[in-house]
Amino acid sequence: MSPEMLYVYTIWQEGSFSKAAKKLYLTQPALSIAVRKLEERIGMPLFDRKRKPLCLTDAGEVYIETAQKELQLEREQQQKFDDIKNLSTGSVCIGGTHYLNAYILPEVLADFSRRYPGIELQIKESSARSVAQMLADRSIDVTFNCDPELVRDFPRYEMFVDHVLLAVPASDPINERYGSFALTAEQVVRGEHLDPWLKRIGLDAFAELPIILLRRGNNLHDRAWGMFKEVQVEPVIKMELNQLVTAFHLAEAGMGATFVSDRIVDVHSDSLLFYPLASALAKRTFYILLPKDAYVPVSVRKLVDHVLEWGL
Repeated sequence: MSPEMLYVYTIWQEGSFSKAAKKLYLTQPALSIAVRKLEERIGMPLFDRKRKPLCLTDAGEVYIETAQKELQLEREQQQKFDDIKNLSTGSVCIGGTHYLNAYILPEVLADFSRRYPGIELQIKESSARSVAQMLADRSIDVTFNCDPELVRDFPRYEMFVDHVLLAVPASDPINERYGSFALTAEQVVRGEHLDPWLKRIGLDAFAELPIILLRRGNNLHDRAWGMFKEVQVEPVIKMELNQLVTAFHLAEAGMGATFVSDRIVDVHSDSLLFYPLASALAKRTFYILLPKDAYVPVSVRKLVDHVLEWGL
């Protein structure tokens, strides 16, 4: 990538000339002059300097698109060189949600690092839809997703299955009515919620129960709304949050019910009761996703194989 292209790309990433200049170790006047000269040569401005925050013009959009393609080509070239030079080195940039990064991947990644100490692991955390877009943009090497509409757009490998439960404070009076459908944390840890003959309940039973919901962009948000729509119920939303673990702890404190994965329940969650739900949406299949039509470095292939070997 030429210095001029790097300048424009960094300004776009940072959202301002001053931040970009600092990152590039340039003075702001020097950076501005370089971009002005480039714009004069092109014959059009690349940035709309009158708008705040700084925005790209139509010409700027085209220029950034080209810069992203060039960055990806350079990155793939370096990955191929690394693979030829030494199959034990490299890097993998992983995109994941807080749920995956905190509850599913830590032991797997720690074991991978012990086995391949020369491979550098980087982790980016965001919502499921955001990391899927990162994968499409090739700013990450691999991610994990359970949204059927998203996973079909990428090469994928089945990774694990989890089940969505409704976690209700044990002190809530609604348990007196429907407690026969509920399980304790210990029963969930033992896997009793997976019994195909177990009685399950529809969300219409909880139409008036205050719900702590994750925000849009999180798969649990979409699944919850899908299950409410199946029973034609408009839920009572107590609050919306970004993190599953926060919703879980607030439910433990008695602030409302929330949707959780069976994978985060432990035997100490005794202030909650867990309701297996009568909906196909309560079962989620997670896949490892790779970029479409892209070179997959040896380091990434090793990580995929390692995750699959774990049999999550």
